[in-house]
Amino acid sequence: MEPEEAPCMPVIGEAAPDFEAVTTHGPLKLSDLRGKWVILFSHPADFTPVCTTEFMAFAGIADELARLNVQLVGLSIDSVHSHLAWVRNIKEKMGVDIPFPVIADLDMKVARRYGMIHPGQSSTSTIRTVFFIDDKGVMRAMLYYPMSNGRSMPEILRLTKALQTSDAHGVATPANWQPGEKVIVPAPKTPEEIEKRMKEGYECKDWYLCFKKI
Repeated sequence: MEPEEAPCMPVIGEAAPDFEAVTTHGPLKLSDLRGKWVILFSHPADFTPVCTTEFMAFAGIADELARLNVQLVGLSIDSVHSHLAWVRNIKEKMGVDIPFPVIADLDMKVARRYGMIHPGQSSTSTIRTVFFIDDKGVMRAMLYYPMSNGRSMPEILRLTKALQTSDAHGVATPANWQPGEKVIVPAPKTPEEIEKRMKEGYECKDWYLCFKKI
């Protein structure tokens, strides 16, 4: 009998834990998706009301995410047969196709590796997590929601675009940033950089807070 996987928590800025798993689209190894961004998300259980609304909502943004070079991957502690039946049910009853793979994590190996099990909520179901993994396999952001509340798809899209914008232009994004809005130029780190910054033509509120259009 294999030893139980110790619970742990991924760390932003470090490599996302690799895994191999069975999914509704066949076997999947995270490292095989290198070159794409990955949004890995968990749901508590198949055939449950909040999760059903979320799956339809994720399906609704799947095409836009694909245009951003993002692969969606779902997960819960259910069998692949349950996943397939639920996906079929969503198609038959709601008229929505689920285009992304869903991991069957019956042994909880992936869930434990990613800190998806929170005993204060349940010891046998995952909470609602969202992990943003970049095209180099690095963990870039994490969102955790309780089992009782569904996630915001506009925020998942917004954060994906913000992360990719920061990478592409070497900038940060302000609170509530939306694509097309001004971004933040990284703050200078020396007195010389401060003097230079104030002459570079940015929209500066002060030496440490400057904006620009991209």
